[in-house]
Amino acid sequence: MNLARLDLNLVVALRALLEERNVTRAGQRVGLSQPAMSAALARLRRHFDDDLLARVGGHYELTALGQVLLHRTATACEVMERLFASQAEFDPGSETREFKIVASDYAVAVFGAELARIVHEEAPGIRLRFAQTPPGVVDDTATLLSTTDGLFMPHGVISDFPATDLYGDRWVFLVAEGNPAVGDRLTREDLGRLPWVTYQRTYDAPAVRQLGMLGIEPRVEVSVDSFQLLPLLVQGTRRITLVQERLARLLAPLAAVRVVEPPYEAVPLREALWWHPVHTHDAAHIWLRETCARVGARMDGAPPGADA
Repeated sequence: MNLARLDLNLVVALRALLEERNVTRAGQRVGLSQPAMSAALARLRRHFDDDLLARVGGHYELTALGQVLLHRTATACEVMERLFASQAEFDPGSETREFKIVASDYAVAVFGAELARIVHEEAPGIRLRFAQTPPGVVDDTATLLSTTDGLFMPHGVISDFPATDLYGDRWVFLVAEGNPAVGDRLTREDLGRLPWVTYQRTYDAPAVRQLGMLGIEPRVEVSVDSFQLLPLLVQGTRRITLVQERLARLLAPLAAVRVVEPPYEAVPLREALWWHPVHTHDAAHIWLRETCARVGARMDGAPPGADA
């Protein structure tokens, strides 16, 4: 496809038409008259060789191709907005901008809260929006990163994108206080016989893979879509759970649980900020990455790591 031969204004018109499913409302949304929007729809139909919008009774419905394009046009518009919002210079003290970061509730609690505090102090016009990591992040990382400013994710899950190291963490177990099935320490036999609470996202794979390599098959009794709920689902039960130490120390006072060391050398965890290459030379994004690295280094008590 030769982009030089395309009118990219049609992308905006296409998104409005597919989302509104009405020519008049779509025109009002993008500032075009009804005849102008009808002409844009005709051009789009010729280009795709498809009606896109099909009249059914007194209203329009999307064709099969229209359904496919509905999500793609939204993604394309977000990419173009971020592309043309790029800046050569950025003054955090006076700029007004929102950064969208995809992260687990663990990363927001352990790192995002401190990042937000620093941003509030140093850049009062900057807004941070944290969005929950979707289940399919590993399957379509490029699309996710193209529509956000960054992703908090440990090393070992995704690759082939630029990243900045943030901080280190380690895996520990939580058990209920007074759990009669667990003494001062866990054994590998305990891990196989006791019921588990697990975080159900698929990208928790590194820790899960290690258990499999050790011949340990967790007997999962409860799975949950939040790291922060794990202690509450352990207290008062015989269940155990694997959780990041920083989060465990943060949440342990809120539930009747205690931290227990793994009965094996658990793989370390290194959290990073990942981003799409389109952001690499954007001054505002450079400031965001440097700020994240500085906050992470303060947590680690070590000099900031370089971009990976």
